[in-house]
Amino acid sequence: MMLNQSLQRVIDVECTKAHTHSLILRVQSGDGRVDFRGSAGAAAADTRFAIASITKMFTATLILQLSDARLIELDQRVQSILTGTDLSGLHVVKGVDYGPTLTIRHLLHQTSGLADYYESDLAADLKRNIDQSYELTDVLRMTKVLPPQAAPDSGKSYYSDTNYQLLGAVIETVTGQTYYHAVQSRICQVLGLEETAVLNDDNVGLPIYHRDQALNIPQILASMGPDGGIVSTLDEMLIFLRAFYQNQLFRPETAAQMRDWNRLFFPLQYGHGLMRIKLPRWMTLFRATPELIGHSGASGSFAFYAPDPDVYILGTFNQTDAPQRPIGFMLNVLRLVAEHSAS
Repeated sequence: MMLNQSLQRVIDVECTKAHTHSLILRVQSGDGRVDFRGSAGAAAADTRFAIASITKMFTATLILQLSDARLIELDQRVQSILTGTDLSGLHVVKGVDYGPTLTIRHLLHQTSGLADYYESDLAADLKRNIDQSYELTDVLRMTKVLPPQAAPDSGKSYYSDTNYQLLGAVIETVTGQTYYHAVQSRICQVLGLEETAVLNDDNVGLPIYHRDQALNIPQILASMGPDGGIVSTLDEMLIFLRAFYQNQLFRPETAAQMRDWNRLFFPLQYGHGLMRIKLPRWMTLFRATPELIGHSGASGSFAFYAPDPDVYILGTFNQTDAPQRPIGFMLNVLRLVAEHSAS
């Protein structure tokens, strides 16, 4: 069986599993010899979809571009830029108020220890199909009432969408543009992306599900902005991934520091806007598995690069109830690619 037929069969079978309504997948090797685009269920391979937290790679790109241009410093305090936003009381740990001392690097590397505003009532409302819009002031209010995860620089990364909401505000303040226009002018126009944008209307594209409930939540998705509000297509996300890993968007030395990995939660590590997946041998019958670098999202979206065997893999399940499902799926896809390459 040809590789593309095998990959199509994999997504067809995957889509028969419980609470799976659609699946789209793009796989391409660095040399282009492997080139697959497919869909299963109620989806087409060219459909726009919400990329969810893969958006953080776009936000990290913009922040690092500003750093390259010496418009900001990564170890600069966020409060020194967001002078109109009082960060006092945002992050109090054991009586110490860390809010005004948080740096851009803390946010980018997820080492601030800030509570994640998404884990407030917002996540529950989303899954119950309750739509709402919100702004940074609402994000800060939701964050303040949640317990902090840790003090800054505690030795690991703690995932928080609040970090990237604040980075979005930094981008808007420094560039004088909205986050939407910063993404368009500094990434999309540079790469010729016409279907990629921060959501600003009701055109979410592929419907998102929670179990068997179709979610109609365009206001929440648009409000997520810099932490999860971009919509795109498989082909345009592939263009972005290639440009990202080929250092077309920032300097090579900038790309190198992005891979300063911290423990996040098993099996993920976190860098500067990037996730790393590398399963230990004891989990895989002592067989080596590929390293995956990229980002995933709470909707089952995924966009990763496997340096060895030089393969890009991206897509989405568009299901909020199985955010870690892509990990095993991607490794299965890469196993198929390796088997066909060896035959």
